[in-house]
Amino acid sequence: MNELSLHEYQKLTDHDKYDLVFKKGDFINVHFEGDSRFVLYSLYLFFVEVEYLVSENKIVGIDSFLDGKKLDTHTSI
Repeated sequence: MNELSLHEYQKLTDHDKYDLVFKKGDFINVHFEGDSRFVLYSLYLFFVEVEYLVSENKIVGIDSFLDGKKLDTHTSI
């Protein structure tokens, strides 16, 4: 698959989003909030955050973005 824009990626099914980010995404960072682990990937020219529920060992969400508060949570020290 060629490069996608953020808008094109957001139109994919969740299954296709996960498949693409896990195959082509580059791991950047992980942070924890309560029982959730948020893993940040770069994919093409945008970012994808995958949320894992640690206690149940399962993925519970995915979000994609260019910048903003979600990205800030991964870059704040």
